[in-house]
Amino acid sequence: MGSLDWDVSSLGFGCMRLPPRRINRLRAKTDESIRIIRHGIDLGINYVDTAWLYHLGDSEKILGKALKDGYRARVKLVTKFPTFLAPRLVHFDSCLKTQLKRLKTDYVDVYLFHALDRGQFEKVKRLGLLDKMEKAKDEGLINHIGFSFHDTLPVFKEIIDYYPWDMTQIQYNYMDTGIQATTEGLKYAHSKGIAVVVMEPLKGGKLVNPPQEALDVMKASGINRTPVDWALQFLWNRPEIATVLSGMGSQQMVDENCASAARSGINSLSEAENDIVSRVAEIFRKKILVPCTACDYCMPCPEGVDIPGNFALLNNRSMESSRIMRFRLGRRYGRLAKSSDKVDKDKSNGNASMCNDCDKCMDHCPQHIKIPDELKKTHAILGKGEKISDYYP
Repeated sequence: MGSLDWDVSSLGFGCMRLPPRRINRLRAKTDESIRIIRHGIDLGINYVDTAWLYHLGDSEKILGKALKDGYRARVKLVTKFPTFLAPRLVHFDSCLKTQLKRLKTDYVDVYLFHALDRGQFEKVKRLGLLDKMEKAKDEGLINHIGFSFHDTLPVFKEIIDYYPWDMTQIQYNYMDTGIQATTEGLKYAHSKGIAVVVMEPLKGGKLVNPPQEALDVMKASGINRTPVDWALQFLWNRPEIATVLSGMGSQQMVDENCASAARSGINSLSEAENDIVSRVAEIFRKKILVPCTACDYCMPCPEGVDIPGNFALLNNRSMESSRIMRFRLGRRYGRLAKSSDKVDKDKSNGNASMCNDCDKCMDHCPQHIKIPDELKKTHAILGKGEKISDYYP
């Protein structure tokens, strides 16, 4: 774990994708979430990660309940300060106090600045937030200081060099080796003794269901490994990665991911296996049109548009070669609400045509997607039947 003397589990529990409620899917089910979090800890996970905004605040509250009865002492607990909401909507001291109350703990092991990019990093400096972090550390409210990141390599290096961070959390998977922090950034942080935690190992679930062409490559290898296992083993193979966060929403996911972790090892993949991953990644890159990871930071949409759902349909349409499946995807898009009187704003069931270019979603997108523009393309392809090649050459 970088310069930290921690015996950390190779798999960490990311609490951003807990089992959703039926009525409002942005919120999380309490009892089921507690059960699967504790199950993961019982299987050996000792690193849990959450944030102020996850599940509209439910995540921290649920985790606080899950870590009662002796579970708190068994894990390293990490949460994040919502830098993008400061200072208009949150203030550092009151926010941390609320988070500790939600989590039912006196301290967190690591406190992160959430989703730093160049703009948010300048805000951290302008508002003196690192001084506030250090004061909270002196008071015993946090043990270590870090940041999660969504921008480019030059910005990442600039942030890394600015302060003696204990930890950084980056988006990294076999699809994203050349974007955001990149492999070079991963190695750079590691060389500084900074613990590197990986998020989005399955790229928001996109690597779970590869296109048939990629599945054929995996099958031809003769190795009995699921797409999820391929993606996770790629990460655990790297010596620079301290732990890999997986957002697990069911006991089955916990069981499968823990079993995968038990088979992992640094530098355990052969040259042939790494080549298979590279070939699969290239197939994926040709198919994914919008790099949405379904993090839901853009939600809820004021007009009720299901932004991640629309992009998922578009990307699935791009990857699908079956006429029947393409027809079904079109039908699914057609069932989304097309007018304000049909929109269920609690469930955000609107299709891409409902976007009114308010741009509020773009302020929160860690991938810096031009969401209104992409929604227009989505509707043209899925709603009007126009060709993908007309918009994505």
